[in-house]
Amino acid sequence: MKACYQSFITPKKNQYICLMLIMLWHSSSWAATSWSLVTTPKALGSTAQSIGSYTNGCISGASALPINGAGYQLMRLSRQRMYGHPVLTHFIQQLGERVAQEKIGVLLIGDLGQPRGGPTLTGHRSHQTGLDVDIWFLHSQQAQERLLSSAERETMQAASVVKTHSAELNLAQWTVRQEKVLHIAAQMPEVERIFVNPVIKRELCKRYNAAQWLRKIRPWWKHDDHFHVRIACPANNTHCEKQAPLPMDSGCDAGLAWWFSAEASKPAAKAQQPSLPPPLPLLCKELLH
Repeated sequence: MKACYQSFITPKKNQYICLMLIMLWHSSSWAATSWSLVTTPKALGSTAQSIGSYTNGCISGASALPINGAGYQLMRLSRQRMYGHPVLTHFIQQLGERVAQEKIGVLLIGDLGQPRGGPTLTGHRSHQTGLDVDIWFLHSQQAQERLLSSAERETMQAASVVKTHSAELNLAQWTVRQEKVLHIAAQMPEVERIFVNPVIKRELCKRYNAAQWLRKIRPWWKHDDHFHVRIACPANNTHCEKQAPLPMDSGCDAGLAWWFSAEASKPAAKAQQPSLPPPLPLLCKELLH
């Protein structure tokens, strides 16, 4: 974008493209700002409803995740991204209880969504319909012994479990604890898929010999310091757009091998012409205003 602001020394065609990009960027930023300024949930009906797609939608009747619970603590409180569909907040609490019962440790919970969902200014394309949550891989001894302070929750960093400039796990950060948590989460019926770094998926395939629960563990770029849980569209949420169903196999095949190819390591080619962001569903506009 900085290059576009300097585009007046470029040919007219490039100037036009850059001016269009600048206008679109300001438009999308304004829309995200509107959603980020909302501080309370709003319900359009008697039950919570996820509206639209995971990357272009909103949430009616969101609930706030308590900042502390059995087996978990919520991080980055200042971001105010602690809201989600009740199915999502219940899932986090249930997962925390399982982790506590099995003495695995304490989960550090990152972003859920904004009070009414919608696009965010920073950090995510998804997390818009109250059905996504990031959970850190970090195992914190401090969190296991006591409640973290507000300052610690803002400054503590999620450590990567993948070696820098390498396609190998960092065994100083990766332990059987993370594997157990992923196993438990993947077996919970409301979970549709869990995004992790491809290095993590490959390690799980090696260790668990293509177990069926691995089909929900999906490789994706980054996701080396946290895993991203996505909940399926809840029952009776008629405005929630489902994703295509997952393949029935474990995903420990040639599709996984692609992630370690030269093609996968190259950034995707950028579109030559700017495109308008898709409009939010009409119900989202009603929800916002």
